[in-house]
Amino acid sequence: MLQSLFRPQESFKHFSVLCSGVSFGRYPRSSSLRLKLTCSTLIIFKPSLFLCVCVCVCAGSFMVVNASGRASGQKAHLYMPTLKENDTHCIDFLYSLSSRDGASPGTLNVYIKVNGGAQGNPVWNASDTVTEGWVKAELAISTFWPNSYQVIFEAVSVQGHPGFIAIDDIRVLAHPCRKAPHFLRLQNVEVNVGQNATFQCTAGGKWSQHDKLWLQQWNGKDTALMVTRVVNHRRFSATVSVGDTSQRSTSRYRCVIRSDGGSGVSNYADLIVKAPPTPIAPPELLAVGATYLWIKPNANSIIGDGPIILKEVEYRTTSGNWAETHVVDAPTYKLWHLDPDVEYEIKVLLSRPGEGGTGPPGPPLVTRTKCAGRGRLF
Repeated sequence: MLQSLFRPQESFKHFSVLCSGVSFGRYPRSSSLRLKLTCSTLIIFKPSLFLCVCVCVCAGSFMVVNASGRASGQKAHLYMPTLKENDTHCIDFLYSLSSRDGASPGTLNVYIKVNGGAQGNPVWNASDTVTEGWVKAELAISTFWPNSYQVIFEAVSVQGHPGFIAIDDIRVLAHPCRKAPHFLRLQNVEVNVGQNATFQCTAGGKWSQHDKLWLQQWNGKDTALMVTRVVNHRRFSATVSVGDTSQRSTSRYRCVIRSDGGSGVSNYADLIVKAPPTPIAPPELLAVGATYLWIKPNANSIIGDGPIILKEVEYRTTSGNWAETHVVDAPTYKLWHLDPDVEYEIKVLLSRPGEGGTGPPGPPLVTRTKCAGRGRLF
């Protein structure tokens, strides 16, 4: 029996299915897969789409796709109700891939869509071989209130491979999955432009060499996790360096693991790439002497990101090839021990937290010290 995702073990009567090309039908559990559709069907026509929504009022049945006579790539989708869970839970279901000749009739994919966002790539699939009867799979989803998520089942046909793809007994259980690992909370990562960004995925459960572990981006791109460390018999972790950090941006990632018993999916975490700060304006000249220049760094207006944790002044003579850098810890700064009647170029450097947080120098202030006066006699 298909069961409700609102409460553990509670059956429900009304079930909606969105189909495109291939139809998800509902059949009595005890019958042959070749029986006709037994639920009522509402057909909706649109100019560019053919959509069918099956609202079934029946019990003791399962959902099935007849993939026979279909072109490759035709799809049927089953959308589960949106969930907002407060605690650890497990979704499990039964599935079956069957055919007369023993060849796989297609692929059954599972997607997890969070907060109504992008569907992304599948977190679980079955396609290689037909199953011997019904097989159980688990989904350990670590997305909790106030965030919501939706489970989407997708059947994809393969031309010339007649058969059936079926699912049944979809449940939400108020305890951890028995086989699929559960991820601990994935933390946000902030780096500066051009620096390495690393996520650490930590999960509770037993690690197997046959498990597949990867990082999934919000837009669907997958990155394999190469380094896995077993913490103890109940916990393991993996790290991965991700993506392009060459420009200021924010993107979202989550950890996914596929094990023999199903899949575990973490929450989404943000990768935040910050741009080191640069002053917009040159330093302000406050006073000039023969051996000093008094300036104001003028660092309130910047290009890039704060917070500013360090201000520095870089200066040199315009005719020289040397430069010195001094830390500025006050609203104004006095450059001492300069040569009289010499032109200097002064720039301000700003830094934000993290490796690579120092931005390029701001616009220069070019000015000249005064001529030296006559000495004093005592």
